[in-house]
Amino acid sequence: MMTYQAWFNSHSAKHKAIVDKLLAQGYDKEQIIEYFDFENMKTQERDFCLLYEEEKKCHEVTKLNCYLCACPHFRFNDNSTTKVDEKIEYSFCAIEAKEGKKFISQNAIHQDCTACLVPHSKEFIKKNFDTDWKKIMRKCAL
Repeated sequence: MMTYQAWFNSHSAKHKAIVDKLLAQGYDKEQIIEYFDFENMKTQERDFCLLYEEEKKCHEVTKLNCYLCACPHFRFNDNSTTKVDEKIEYSFCAIEAKEGKKFISQNAIHQDCTACLVPHSKEFIKKNFDTDWKKIMRKCAL
């Protein structure tokens, strides 16, 4: 099973490779954001997301942008000892988004962001944009 940190590092490397390629081609901020549109990414960058192979979106929304695949408000700690109702909380939403939910198993609590669309709109991406994905996501790993 992949840890949050392992996914974070792997995804960061894939994101950086794509952004570096686009910057080398002279893309500006607007063009980079547009490139990360789901419809483009599923054909141009098949290895970026496992769901692209199935042509499946992570969130059911007409226009999905994948630049912030993950949310800067997501917090995780693979080595957490924080307990809530005797279960270890490994992840949560820092802004307690109303669309967010908790996935609760026998021993653990994880944030479920599937109903939340916060990081996938162009407006949110533009507001938080940086060519360095790790810089945008710097508060995620606790």
